[in-house]
Amino acid sequence: MNIVKIISSETQISEKQINATVQLLNEGCTIPFISRYRKEYTGSLDEVQIQTIKERKEQLEEVDKRRDAILKSMEELGFLTPELKNQLENAITLTELEDIYLPYKPKRKTRATAAKEKGLEPLAMVIMKQDSNDVESIALHYVNDEKGVASIEDALQGARDIIAEWMNENQVVRSKVRNLFHREAHISSKVVKVKEKEAEKYQNYFAWDEQLNRAPSHRILALFRGENEGLLRLQIGPSEEKAVEIIERNFIKSRNQCAQQLEIAAKDCYKRLLSPSIETEMRSEYKAKADLEAIRVFTSNLRQLLLASPLGQKNVLALDPGYKSGCKLVCLDAQGNLVHNETIYPHAPQNEKSKAMSKITSLVSAYKIEAIAIGNGTASRETEDMIKHIHFNKDIQVFVVSESGASIYSASSLAREEFPQFDVTVRGAVSIGRRLMDPLAELVKIDAKSIGVGQYQHDVDQNSLQKSLDVVVESCVNSVGVEVNTASKQLLAYISGLGPALAQNIVDHRKTNGPFESRNELKKVARLGSKAYEQCAGFLRIRGAENLLDNSAVHPERYALVNKMAKDLKCNLSDLINNNELLCKIEPTKYVSEDCGLPTIQDILKELAKPGRDPRSKIEIFEFDKSLRNIEDVRAGMLVPGIVTNITAFGCFVDIGIKENGLIHVSEMADEFISDPSTIVSMHQQLMVKIIDVDTIRKRIALTLKGVKN
Repeated sequence: MNIVKIISSETQISEKQINATVQLLNEGCTIPFISRYRKEYTGSLDEVQIQTIKERKEQLEEVDKRRDAILKSMEELGFLTPELKNQLENAITLTELEDIYLPYKPKRKTRATAAKEKGLEPLAMVIMKQDSNDVESIALHYVNDEKGVASIEDALQGARDIIAEWMNENQVVRSKVRNLFHREAHISSKVVKVKEKEAEKYQNYFAWDEQLNRAPSHRILALFRGENEGLLRLQIGPSEEKAVEIIERNFIKSRNQCAQQLEIAAKDCYKRLLSPSIETEMRSEYKAKADLEAIRVFTSNLRQLLLASPLGQKNVLALDPGYKSGCKLVCLDAQGNLVHNETIYPHAPQNEKSKAMSKITSLVSAYKIEAIAIGNGTASRETEDMIKHIHFNKDIQVFVVSESGASIYSASSLAREEFPQFDVTVRGAVSIGRRLMDPLAELVKIDAKSIGVGQYQHDVDQNSLQKSLDVVVESCVNSVGVEVNTASKQLLAYISGLGPALAQNIVDHRKTNGPFESRNELKKVARLGSKAYEQCAGFLRIRGAENLLDNSAVHPERYALVNKMAKDLKCNLSDLINNNELLCKIEPTKYVSEDCGLPTIQDILKELAKPGRDPRSKIEIFEFDKSLRNIEDVRAGMLVPGIVTNITAFGCFVDIGIKENGLIHVSEMADEFISDPSTIVSMHQQLMVKIIDVDTIRKRIALTLKGVKN
């Protein structure tokens, strides 16, 4: 099987580009490195295209492994003819391979194998020929008490069992019935009797039926979840009559008694063998498709969350609000180090508001605080109000920060290792403050599945989900770049070519030898060889390095080229950086060579114009409607500000400043039909939304964007 040719036909990417990409992947290059620093080789393929090639290559390699196993098995069993070998070698899917292999596959004992042991295969062959109109007379010859064939009907039943298995193993029949399933199968559900009350959340699916290929991914996952919980019974299949007719058309060629036996066998084949087999395939296929869509939504949300706007390196006071237990308060320096912590009690039952305000004022002054971060959990709005009533002697920015996953981090071994002397409340407040400063650096410390920005994340294939999330985190970390002297080992682990072990070695080297002064010093890190250095160097930044390029995305392998540009302009490297007038004088084509093409040179010039630039947007302050405190304050028709907290296939959830998030259903996002909410909204986007319905009993709020200016 020509893997490159197959991928090229599927993706419309040239074979040359795919060959180059596959070669780089085989050499151990990472996707971020290939897309950023090997554009000449791949024809400037982006990360998504390279990831597609990588995944499809791995899938086809799995097909090849299975093909080799089948070929070996069939050869050992003595079934491998040149014709079968050719069929197997030309198959490009696991389904094709398994269909070819099915008739020859070693079987557990079936009704057909039992019938063959009773000597009824010749009778089955006679019936298949359809030459006789007196089947019973022929069957009489096979009645044999010693073999367990007590009657003519026993003989005919055994023959039909054999025929049903032959029908089931026929490649043409399986293919046609499979196509019928794809075209016309319905998925239907019924509630399990006596479980109506327990299954109340699945009430919409108590008597559900729709065409399978039109069912949205989130509904398929909901139905499967209901079935897995033992609350729903599912059935997937097309019209039984149409399916049986397909089998009959392929085998019945006459109208005699033999044909009648074949009709009975065809019905049995479909109900007992073919339908359960294809239904299992369909379940697996549509579950996989639904998983992919759910994972796509999750990874899209995660990417936006990781690339959320950072405040940057500023002194921050962070508050984890609470009532009875108080508000945990921490002060962080510009590097995110904890410099002070204590607890204040501004809310009920203590109501020490004046004392708390005075304490915050003194801490802002003492630690030169530039911004305040407030967790968005319990007592968040009250705490924000209190802060905004404090008259500081300078401008202090106040932000409400998502706490999602902060409790997971604060109780983790990582948090205990970082802050062994402090309890979970202090760690949680630190996480809130650091999230404001750099969401990416803090969120990588938490299992992405715990951040809660997906749909049905516990129902999808967990290995596929984890792999996809890891790819997204790696992509985000490398697109931003990492300051090697301040980054945590968790952040460094996602840098191209590193991983947890080398990340730990970098941190250990930093502790022992002090901060890195140049990228070249990375070569002194234990076990960080030339390949790892090649892969990671361009994504690591060293602020204040003697060589200014060490704090940029220019790869060390291109330093000589940049120095030549400066020399040709008769200026120093420092003169060239951030100098658009000089950069405009550079003729890119002049520096094109065999291993460094125009795309790389253009990237270098962009980087020289803004070295070490952060691709993330600037952070914006946001305020909720002050009149909303709880769901009882919400009324239909109100126009209120909100922040998108989660995007799903059926709509998006919006925080409007109370405990319950509102839902903008996909049908309420635009006047025209849209299939993908992410084309309209993005994570943490600030919106004006209109309330269209409030269900205080079920704690549900319906929102719309229709007719609302944003």
